[in-house]
Amino acid sequence: MTEKEKMLAGEYYDPLDPQLCKERDEARLLFHKINSLPEDKKEERDQLMYELLGKAGKGLWIEPPIYVDYGKNIHAGENFFMNFGCCILDLAPVTIGDNVMFGPNVQIYTASHPLNAKKRHSGKEFGKPITIGNYVWIGGNATICPGVTLGNGVVVGAGAVVTKSFPDNVFIAGNPARIIKTDINDS
Repeated sequence: MTEKEKMLAGEYYDPLDPQLCKERDEARLLFHKINSLPEDKKEERDQLMYELLGKAGKGLWIEPPIYVDYGKNIHAGENFFMNFGCCILDLAPVTIGDNVMFGPNVQIYTASHPLNAKKRHSGKEFGKPITIGNYVWIGGNATICPGVTLGNGVVVGAGAVVTKSFPDNVFIAGNPARIIKTDINDS
């Protein structure tokens, strides 16, 4: 397997592999261009966003700056809104449903490292995919950790650190995030 294949399979891989370094550099060039375009160039910026992401439905609205590892491993549904300053480390797939909103400075991290110090020092890393359902709202400065799945209709409170998965229609908050309210469709 190539290092990229290992990365996408969630196995330990070498992030300094030349192919992966090249792909990260290409993504950086593209998001730097996106981040530097003035507001009157929004149409060009939007076109570049569709180029950066692996897949995105209609109604994509992303406020720069944005930061990604690869971009191509991010798949967003329709009507996805991302506010200023978000970062997605997408060495594993990040799947975002329809009608999802991110507040400012939301962090999505698929990247992980060994807990054992000697293994961690090897430089090898691995990733775990993140899945975000439909109609999810993630509040500003929230962090979504590797391997998390958020069900449909979830609301994540500002500043939450989400370390585990949650079912549909719950409001979660805190560090680590926990369920604050269930059946939020009645709210």
